[in-house]
Amino acid sequence: MAAEVFCTRWTALVLREVLCGSTRFNDIRRGVPRMSPTLLSKRLKELKKAGIIYTRPSQQSSGVDYVLTSAGEDLRPLVMSLGNWGQRWVESSLSLKNLDPSLLMWDMRRHLDPTPLPEKRCTIQFEYPELEAARQRWWLVIDKGMVDLCLVDPGHEIDLAVTGSLRAMTAIWMGLSTVAKEVEAGALDLAGDPVIARSMQIWLGLSPFAKEKSRADAQAA
Repeated sequence: MAAEVFCTRWTALVLREVLCGSTRFNDIRRGVPRMSPTLLSKRLKELKKAGIIYTRPSQQSSGVDYVLTSAGEDLRPLVMSLGNWGQRWVESSLSLKNLDPSLLMWDMRRHLDPTPLPEKRCTIQFEYPELEAARQRWWLVIDKGMVDLCLVDPGHEIDLAVTGSLRAMTAIWMGLSTVAKEVEAGALDLAGDPVIARSMQIWLGLSPFAKEKSRADAQAA
């Protein structure tokens, strides 16, 4: 019965989103961009019926928030272990195929650490030239400790422009590479405030699974 609840397609990813702090339907959907809204709604209803989540009036909108019950919170070690297993055993070459900039940028927005950044509002533009025009540019706006992801130009002065391949940025995010390595290889270009540029590896935050050694790294060690 437990397997029927947890192993249904997309359920682990939906739980990951809620465990990572997403409570609104649209925020959860941004974390699973390839999942249809209809199927997401169905999974959320199933998780609610199973006693894993519950709904409450949203504090930020007119809708509802999806919140973990004690039973849902108890799934945290299982979901995180699944992610660690994937980081360790799924070949990185496979992970770096079929990349999705919206998923990458949403995860970056969620885990960005504003501490190393200047106290003023900072706007960081990411550009992936190889993508189609509609998905080439993304903006992270950090102001008073809050981080917003913008799909259109917010109109602020750009403090740092990050230009490079989506593959290079994803490799950094996954902990398979570093900002310094990709800049040195010519796969990434940083233009703007040198302080923000130098601290990028720190404020970027990285995937929560980035510290897990890959199988190849473990065997090399």
